[in-house]
Amino acid sequence: MSGTSEGPAPAEDLGRPAVTERGAEADPPHSSRPSSAHAAFAAAPLAMAVVDRKGFVRSANEAFAALFGGDPGALAGQAAAELVDLASDTRTWHAYRDVLRGRQARLRCTRRLKHPDGHSVWVQITVAPLPDADGGGAVLLSVRDISVRRELQARLRHLQMHDPVTRLPNRTLFFERLSGALDPGPYEEGGAGRIGLCYLDLDGFKAVNDTLGHRVGDRLLAAVAERLTRCADEAGYARAATPLVARLGGDEFALLVEDSTGTEQLADLAESVLKAVQEPFDLSGQRLSVSASIGVVERRTSETTATGLMQAADTTLYWAKADGKARWTLFDPERNAHRMTRQALSSTLRPAVDRGEFALEYQPLVGMEDGELHGVEALVRWHHPQFGTLTPNRFIGLAEEDGSIVQLGRWVLRTACRQARQWQLEHPGVEPVFVSVNVAVRQVWDSDLVADVADILAETGLAPRLLQLELTESAVMGSAGRPLQALQALSDMGVRIAIDDFGTGYSNLAYLSRLPVSVLKLDGSFVRGFRYDGGTHPNPADEVIVEALVQLAHRLGLTVTAECVETSGQATRLRRIGCDTGQGWLYSRPVTPDRISELLAGTGT
Repeated sequence: MSGTSEGPAPAEDLGRPAVTERGAEADPPHSSRPSSAHAAFAAAPLAMAVVDRKGFVRSANEAFAALFGGDPGALAGQAAAELVDLASDTRTWHAYRDVLRGRQARLRCTRRLKHPDGHSVWVQITVAPLPDADGGGAVLLSVRDISVRRELQARLRHLQMHDPVTRLPNRTLFFERLSGALDPGPYEEGGAGRIGLCYLDLDGFKAVNDTLGHRVGDRLLAAVAERLTRCADEAGYARAATPLVARLGGDEFALLVEDSTGTEQLADLAESVLKAVQEPFDLSGQRLSVSASIGVVERRTSETTATGLMQAADTTLYWAKADGKARWTLFDPERNAHRMTRQALSSTLRPAVDRGEFALEYQPLVGMEDGELHGVEALVRWHHPQFGTLTPNRFIGLAEEDGSIVQLGRWVLRTACRQARQWQLEHPGVEPVFVSVNVAVRQVWDSDLVADVADILAETGLAPRLLQLELTESAVMGSAGRPLQALQALSDMGVRIAIDDFGTGYSNLAYLSRLPVSVLKLDGSFVRGFRYDGGTHPNPADEVIVEALVQLAHRLGLTVTAECVETSGQATRLRRIGCDTGQGWLYSRPVTPDRISELLAGTGT
């Protein structure tokens, strides 16, 4: 009987005993007067052999000889390690030698041996010392047939490692294969050293389950599994290996490409899967159509981990869903970096206020007629320790989503009012400037904005008329209930209410007459239309529209501020049609409080 080991053969000669014939130094086969013990040994159903301290068989029973298709006498003098394959891996071989030399009490291992009639037998081998009562010292080698047990274990493992609905490998087996594929060993000689993954779920599967029931849903999953397996088989044709198809749970599947040749191979596989899944399914007369969204990742095995690969695949699958479903999307490191930055910002936003990472800059609001500084708009900056200075468009949206805008907005309001009051005290002979602060809709809903403003004005000593609150047009238009009551209370207090970016939303001037608004800030897109570019003349309709807006606003008692004023030509035309104040780089970029103080003192230019 020949043996196949569960481990690799040792690479060097470890001093094994001769295996082709009895060695010159081998002890003679054990012989003595027949006894009941020897009779029991010979007739025992358990295969056993007595082996001398040099590793040669002294005697074997009938059951042991039957494993090798011979008689017990023919086995005497043969190397036991060769008979039962104990020399094929280093660890077992050394343990066996230690038992022979009396350094180790017992050895137990499992081997698959090949019977002379051709079938394989799984056996458990035990080697243990025998008492020295009959002299010479020896060990008992016993071999137990565990094929039935191994087969049962294999069946149980198959059940544990496969999905009962689709019969595909399940999540456990998938990650076992994935971890094995990321082991550098298999690629040390001639492999590509790359790995690819198509991670997909079904679009519309929940609707099938909800409307037709889980039985139909399970049949659909099984049918999808068949198509994915067919795609994998076709992709593996004429290649070294076929992609592994697994069901990870629910309607999620994965196709693992070991030793990938690159993104082109993964893209071809994803495209074939997409087309296969989109073909209608006929399930016992029930015709169903679904599609799939697929995230595709391809990397060097040395540059990723199982967790990293799955995170990237999950992110890419999310992109495929967000981009419209029924498509495959390749992992994009830049897009992922933006997503990770967004997550990092979101997680550090709330404590950043307490850490003092925010600061305000101020952009002048200048009278169009006199060119004097009338007010400033407070603009928040985040001095992030990792990402540098961030402008509001990078974090205000996040703050509104997680509710931290309330805390941040309160800080901005207090800081701006305190600064405006400080300028007033530092320059008593100058007409005080107002400060304009942006307010998010969530601040109106999630906090008592009226109480916050009243407390801050009282705390800082700033007059209400020197505070202007800016809300976007879409936030103000259609206001009712609490927002409208808050705006009215603030206006009654003497605070000015301005609509920011006017002209990008409803632009319903008639509705403005019913709101406590005092200022319109024209969106910069109107003002940019006033600029001469490359010798071309601006559209005259822009000027007509702006002029009409300004006239209507004035008739409603509102003042108008033009944003994004960049050239003197723009300023001249805006002044001619009646804009009250201007804001933009023509006058100044956002600057520090000290620079505004210089302008008030008349030292700035």
